[in-house]
Amino acid sequence: MKKKIGYIGVGLMGHGAAKNILKNEYPLSILAHRNRQPVEDLLSRGAKEATSPSELAAESDILFLCLPSSVEVEAIVMGPDGIMKGCRPGLIVVDSTTADPKVTQKISSELAEKGVRMLDAPLGRTPKEAEEGKLSTYVGGDKGVISEVRPILECYADTIIETGAIGSGTTCKLVNNFISIGTSAVIAEAVATAAKLGLDLAKFYEVVSAGGANSVMFQMMMPWVLEGDSSKLKGPIRIAGKDIRTYTRLAEAAPATAFVAQAVNQTYQQANILGHSERFMPVLPGILAELNGIKIRDLD
Repeated sequence: MKKKIGYIGVGLMGHGAAKNILKNEYPLSILAHRNRQPVEDLLSRGAKEATSPSELAAESDILFLCLPSSVEVEAIVMGPDGIMKGCRPGLIVVDSTTADPKVTQKISSELAEKGVRMLDAPLGRTPKEAEEGKLSTYVGGDKGVISEVRPILECYADTIIETGAIGSGTTCKLVNNFISIGTSAVIAEAVATAAKLGLDLAKFYEVVSAGGANSVMFQMMMPWVLEGDSSKLKGPIRIAGKDIRTYTRLAEAAPATAFVAQAVNQTYQQANILGHSERFMPVLPGILAELNGIKIRDLD
């Protein structure tokens, strides 16, 4: 008999992962959410709906979390009707949130007192790959538990990397995100400066694409610059800002140098302050261009 799966957080990434779990014929229950569209879609595919985290914990063998940050994870786990209230020994919690690894380790210890095992397995790539079942995931925790969960991970991820102890998956994801988010900030500033200097941005795109400065991130961001299409990278500025803040705190606490991270953090914080938190990351060049007193294209 297939294990019963619970899923909390069926947003941009979680919806695709949950859809592919259903596609592989696992019984799936999801948590009710104010955004009904992804919930209703999954219900139409055969999922059931729970009304609280405690209810979901009580009826699941493996419970996945895919939430915005550690703040939401703590609330879902420790809240008055949370996972801690409904869990039973043997439950496995898999946290796919890009979270603070220290908080992940703390939650894991508290769940262990209830006989609940935990993995951190944050997700890589984009919502497009989530829908296709081709995400990557970086898994921290006990190898035996990972083996139990691997068949479900394989429903939505074609790259599964075991990273070590609990918290190591999230740590790897944060350092990886620093590289990608940092790259996006460098690209945005370069494009905004190129525009200020009067360069033809289509020609600038050709120059970068033909040389060593080209990158996957550059190719995902430039369609907005050239055509107004931000759909190649559906990562909200708000979430990128959260991830770079978490990485910066992690580096500073190590302690390790964080000169570049602090600059990237300020770039994204400024974009959030200006009211662009829900826009996708490829719009960042336009935001910086307006700070430079020019316009690449309308932000409205």
